[in-house]
Amino acid sequence: MAKRPVKYYVVDAFADSAFKGNPAAVCFLDGDEDERDEPWLQSLAAEFNISETCFLTPIAGSAFPRFRLRWFTPATEVDLCGHATLASAHALFSNGLVNSEIVEFATNSGILTAKRIPDNSEFHGGGEVKEESFFIELDFPVIQTREYSSSDVSMLSKALNGATIVDVKQCTSDIIIAVLPSWESVDELQPRIDEIAKIPGQGIIVTAAAPAGSAYDFCSRYFAPQLGIDEDPVCGSAHCALAHYWSLKLNKCDFLAQQVSRRGGTLRIHLDMETERVQLRGKAITVMEGRILV
Repeated sequence: MAKRPVKYYVVDAFADSAFKGNPAAVCFLDGDEDERDEPWLQSLAAEFNISETCFLTPIAGSAFPRFRLRWFTPATEVDLCGHATLASAHALFSNGLVNSEIVEFATNSGILTAKRIPDNSEFHGGGEVKEESFFIELDFPVIQTREYSSSDVSMLSKALNGATIVDVKQCTSDIIIAVLPSWESVDELQPRIDEIAKIPGQGIIVTAAAPAGSAYDFCSRYFAPQLGIDEDPVCGSAHCALAHYWSLKLNKCDFLAQQVSRRGGTLRIHLDMETERVQLRGKAITVMEGRILV
């Protein structure tokens, strides 16, 4: 029997216009997920060859619409991905696939929620609010930061092409945070991807505080060749760690952050230290839709 075609959308997340932010392929599976085995899921992610391909399967019996959500890079499955979760919620909300302002995702990192929030700040024409314009707010677990496990940063400095490193932290998600002295040093960094690939873990986040007078609080870039992604255009889960780091440095819990990759992306972040949760808010736009026939 021929397999049923799989509907998909390609969504640019943490962006309000096409070809910016971080693209994710959002694929909708029916209840017979077992006929699409893991090698097929991973092969499709490699075929899309973008930073994340995710798979949604509906789950019945919850107060809010709920879906099983799995995330795959071109090389492996991961336990947490912010931009593909935002892309999934956008695909559901913008295509009328859920009759709710809240959707839940059952994931390897627990139940994650996404909330549709109207954007009342953008106007066009005669001053009317753009009906299609809305934010999505994700509720994610905080990723704790701790002291770097090695006192030798020479390998890290080599991977970052000799960049000055003013602080180093390790995340519980096995990612290294390297703090550089300025926004410009992050923006202009030309890392050695082959050297980053040799460092144990899931990659390196480089970050710096924004200059005085900026609307932003900090910037970042994320390199993860170990996951098949030389540079992730905008990484939501990385900001679950960055929020923890910068809250301790800046003594605040609300941030406006910019990921200064070539595509770029903006995130609004709130950290709740008591509940150890991070709210990530951003926009998305659908750029492609189609069917997978195999």
